[in-house]
Amino acid sequence: MTHLSNYGNDRLGVYTFVNLANFVQSWTNLKLRTLPPLQLAHKYFDLFPEQRDPLWQNPCDDKRHRDIWSKEKTCDRLPKFLVIGPQKTGTTALYLFLIMHPSIISNSPSPKTFEEVQFFNRNNYHRGIDWYMEFFPVPSNVTTDFLFEKSANYFHSEEAPKRAASLIPKAKIITILIDPSDRAYSWYQHQRSHKDPAALKFTFYQVITAGHHASAELKALQKKCLIPGWYATHIGRWLAYFPPYQLLIIDGQQLRNDPAIIMDEVQKFLGVTPHYNYSEALTLHGKTDFIFFEIKPSAL
Repeated sequence: MTHLSNYGNDRLGVYTFVNLANFVQSWTNLKLRTLPPLQLAHKYFDLFPEQRDPLWQNPCDDKRHRDIWSKEKTCDRLPKFLVIGPQKTGTTALYLFLIMHPSIISNSPSPKTFEEVQFFNRNNYHRGIDWYMEFFPVPSNVTTDFLFEKSANYFHSEEAPKRAASLIPKAKIITILIDPSDRAYSWYQHQRSHKDPAALKFTFYQVITAGHHASAELKALQKKCLIPGWYATHIGRWLAYFPPYQLLIIDGQQLRNDPAIIMDEVQKFLGVTPHYNYSEALTLHGKTDFIFFEIKPSAL
């Protein structure tokens, strides 16, 4: 009983449980026994292994939670949308375009993962909601300000969709897709530039054609190159928790060629105001693999 979410931080929970146990013992012939708290926890999770990981819900969605929550806290610091990746598809460019908008505000950078919080896909999730919200400012205008975060590893994470839907079920989700072979090769080159031993040792062909008998380091690199490109699998996982109208799929090549057009679509999808004129703010130049736009000084 007391493990249910509606008993969270309820000081009457222990009192109720103890008195219920005393009542049963007094009016029955049952000889109740208990264990030390740590052993009880192990026993409980042996019986209910699916509950080993917490699933944070928005405390402001339940009046009982709001009543016992500190008045110094607010749910307005939770993001209204997520950019979920995958890696090497143009998420950093999209991030830079988004923060040009006067009403769109990103999280503060994480000291461990640069600008990415990586809350929903890693053990940071166990740090709790308060830890997560500390990365976001209190919006000056709750109606018009749009908080967001970009964590490119969310896309192919098995845990992220369920966790995100539990905490921010109304959030909008943005993903960028390019040719999966291009994405895989870009990741391989990224690893080479960061002196990854496996990427320096093996050619791209060897990486993508490695079989079951390949070395552990080669198979690990192959997974990082190929698994995020299983687009149908990962999008299906997100659609299991978010309705289609909350998901926007961006063509990464079109973002590279016509960023202003794509950003107009993003603004409409988010419903953000005022409308920001990206056509005036961006000047396109010769395309390269990494830098393909210039921001006009007047836009800064």
